[in-house]
This record gives sequence, structure tokens and C-alpha cells, in this order.
Amino acid sequence: MRERSVLKSREMESDERLLIEAAQQDPSRFAELYEIHFDRVYSFIARRVRDRSEAQDLTSHVFYQAMANLDRFKWRGAPFVAWLFRIASNSIANHYQRLAKDQNVPASNSRAEADLEEVERRARLFRLVKRLPADQQRVIQMRFAEEKSIREIASELGRSEGAVKQLQFRALENLRARMRDVNG
Repeated sequence: MRERSVLKSREMESDERLLIEAAQQDPSRFAELYEIHFDRVYSFIARRVRDRSEAQDLTSHVFYQAMANLDRFKWRGAPFVAWLFRIASNSIANHYQRLAKDQNVPASNSRAEADLEEVERRARLFRLVKRLPADQQRVIQMRFAEEKSIREIASELGRSEGAVKQLQFRALENLRARMRDVNG
């Protein structure tokens, strides 16, 4: 019985490692990791935050950070969810630090609505970026999420700076067109 449990655990670890490696090569594969771990990460945050809206925002932030930094993740035998929990813990700590700083500022309902609109706008943009060709996705992620220079991106991708600028231009044009389609 114990042997079966150990074998199953090793299979799951191997499967997860393969999923991580696949997502590191192709960001669209990150969705599988998201589906597997969403409930646990959301529960982890919800138990500590207690406000549903804030828990949802923080969970979204955790997965955004995880995707943006997935290429930095190194497999060390610990479950991937442990890395997500560490990101969640840091996000929760930052959230409470911001709340402490903002305690003297009265909350307004219009501010919450504006924040919700911003979250929805970013979610739409994130979905549109995921629909770009892989090379354009990677350049957009590196340039805007990781805030890398054109030179750094060119070096990492093994392309000329002109090629990276062209990819970025095409990606932004592609996004503009898709946003116009979405917004009517």
C-alpha cells in the first residue's frame, strides 16, 4: 500500500515537472498549471484575507507573477504549489503593508469600481497577449512584464535589436487591432 502511494507521488511529481518545463518553453501551456493549482492558491489566500474581492485580486496577481517569472523557476524537488504559496505569502504581506499605509485614506465606492474596471481591462489584455504568436508573446512579456531593454531581449533570444523591435512593433499593432475588435 505504501509502495503504491510512493509510486503515485513520483508519477505526479514527474508529470508536474514536465508541465512546468512545457510552460517554460510555451507560455500558453501555463494554463494547465493554473487549472491544477488555482483552488489551493485561492483557498490559501482566502483564509488569510477574508475579503472575497481582495482574495480574487491577490490570486490573479499570484498567477500573473508566477507566469511572468516561470523562466526563473528551478525544479528542486519541492512541489510547484510551494513556490506559488511563497508568491502568495509575499503578495499578502505587500497587500497588508499597503492597507496600513492607506488606512488614513477613506475608501470610496467609485475607487473600487475603477479598480474593478482596471482589473477587467488587464485581464482582457492578458488574454489577448496569450493569443499572439509565441515569439511576439515572449517579447511583450519580457519588455513590459519583466521590464527588460531591447538589448537584453535581443541577447536572451539570440536575435538582433532590430528584429526584437520589429517583433515588438508587430505585437503591439496586433494587440491594438484585437483591442479595437473587442471594444467595438
